[in-house]
This record gives sequence, structure tokens and C-alpha cells, in this order.
Amino acid sequence: MTYGNYPNFSSFKKILVVKLRHLGDVLLTGPVFTALQSAIPDARIDAYIYEEALPMLEGHSALHRCLTYDRKWKTMPLYQRLFQEWRLLRQIRKEGYDCVINLTEGDRGAIVARISGAPVRVGFEPKRRKHWYTHLVKNCPTQRHTVERNLDVLRRMGIFPTPSQRELSLHVPPYTPPVAAPYTLIHSTSRWLFKCLPIHRMRELVQTLLARGHTLVLTSGPDEAEKKMVHAIAQDLPVTVLAGQTTLKELAALIQQSELLICVDSVPLHMASALKKPVVALFGPTSDITWGPWRNPHARVVTQAMSCRPCYQDGCGGSKYSDCLHTLPLASVMRAIDEVEARETRAGGAIKDGSLRQSRFGAL
Repeated sequence: MTYGNYPNFSSFKKILVVKLRHLGDVLLTGPVFTALQSAIPDARIDAYIYEEALPMLEGHSALHRCLTYDRKWKTMPLYQRLFQEWRLLRQIRKEGYDCVINLTEGDRGAIVARISGAPVRVGFEPKRRKHWYTHLVKNCPTQRHTVERNLDVLRRMGIFPTPSQRELSLHVPPYTPPVAAPYTLIHSTSRWLFKCLPIHRMRELVQTLLARGHTLVLTSGPDEAEKKMVHAIAQDLPVTVLAGQTTLKELAALIQQSELLICVDSVPLHMASALKKPVVALFGPTSDITWGPWRNPHARVVTQAMSCRPCYQDGCGGSKYSDCLHTLPLASVMRAIDEVEARETRAGGAIKDGSLRQSRFGAL
């Protein structure tokens, strides 16, 4: 046994990386593929993800292909669901992977690693079925950004990513937005509404930005509750509403072409990190250390210093009402916006019109 008990990956030809999580989680795995390709350039690297997360990795230069699990299978009759899952597991088994890396806690990723037949199986230390892995990764007991936590799996293998290999990657196809630049993009919702500011507070923010001369575009995910919330925010206001009308790639393009993004803890924040775009992110119950901007000097986080944060609860006491967001002062949000805009003006970045900027820096 060598120091560290690292696997011998010099002869690896096929590697499968499993990340069965939501959109932002999958986007934050990008550096894993970059570092793997650099360490094992002759290996073919595949990913196993949920089908809806495919746009988060499409176009990544280090990826050969993505195998996907369609969560609609869960709505099928049991025998049909089992058939679809068995067929996919059989396909993974036939691939003959030399290594399976599971970045996800839970049984599904562990089952994939076990059934794959791969001689090297790496994953975070589970509460049970530890023997299904050949190399166990210890969970960091303190708060740690998700990107670094993902990379800990590679460190357990003896692969230590350089700073340049830790950058996020997001392929953005050509797209013409329905509103001319420059514009500010506001993505005020999440599938978890307890991570959002209340409607009246967001309307106040929108009205303040309109008074300062911003052209505003409002987006959301396809969920009906999200779209309803955005339309309530935008009611009778001169803004462009694209709630639920864009694909993930189109949303990425909108962020890329915007002068500023304002959002909550959701996938647009991670897109902005990948694209190095100016962003103001509003955080409540979740941790901005774990899920905040990644290697993006154009980002600012707005939150409140409450003793209970981060609680990761669905609202205070499970109430769906997050006091840390409902009482977040608008002045704090505007201060962060001013800081980002001032920085971009000094740097000669996305914001060019100095006279317009001066009007936006007026007192609250």
C-alpha cells in the first residue's frame, strides 16, 4: 500500500462520473472533468446525470458523452420504470468502465458504482454499503464550496487540481434576445420559493431600478408558481417578462449579454460564475460559502448576519417564510448593485455609459 492508498489510474481508458442532482449542482461539477482530462488525457470520460441537467454539461471539452436518467420514469407503472432503469444499468455495465466516481450521496449513485463492475469505485463515505466503494472520500466537517467538495473526490485519488483547472465551464450557443442591450436581468425565483424575496419587496426593487434608468428583463424557471410570482412582480410595470419562456441555454445567453444579473440562490448564479458576469446574489436560508459565487470577481452576495444562518430549512420552522429574506433591507441590495456597477465602470467592463451610471448612483 502506498501513502494515501491512491488508485493506479495510469491505465484507465474509461471513466464514469455520477452526479444525480439539480441543475446548479451539475454545472458545478465541470472542474472535475477538466482536472480528470488533464491527469488522464488518454481516458474517455462520461457523465451520468438527470436528463434535464444535460444543458449544464453539453459542450464541455473534457466530456465524451452523457448518460441520462429521465425522472419521468418515476411516474410510470412500476414494471416499466424498472425496465428503463435496468436497461440503463445494463448499458453502464457493458461499457466496462475502469473507474466510477460518484459525486452524489444516496443509494442510486452507489448502485451504479457497484453494478458497473469497475475495479475502482470512488465516493463519499456513506452511512451504509461502504464496501461498495474501493476508495471512500471523507466529508469536510466545515462549510466548503461545492466545487472544492467535488474536487475532494479527485484528491482522494491522488489528483490535485491546479487553480486554472478549477474554473467552471458553460457552452453558450448563439442567441438573439428579444430586448436590445444594455439590460439588467432579474431572476427572482427558485423552485424552492422559501429562497426568494417576497413579491412586494421585489416590486420595490424593480421600481427603484426603473427609476434609475435600467432596462429590465425578468426570467424564471418553467414552474407555474415561479411564473405566477414573476408576473405579480411585473404587473403594470414597463419590463420585459420572459418567465418560463427560455431554455437553459437561452437563459445562459441572456446572462452572457446582460450588463448585470440580480438573482437568488439558483442556477443563474452559477451560470454567471462560469461566464464571469456581474451578479448580485441574494441569500437566505442556504450558505453563500457553500453555494455562492465561484471565482467571479464581478459578484456580490447580499445576506443578513443572523445567528441562525445558514439553517437550510424550508422557511423558519418549516413555515415556507424565511425571515432573513423577508426583512432584507432594500438599501443593502441597492448598495451591492452600486458597488458592482461602480467596479465595472472603473474597469471599463460591461457598463459604458457614465452619464447613465451617475443618475443610477443617486441617494436612496
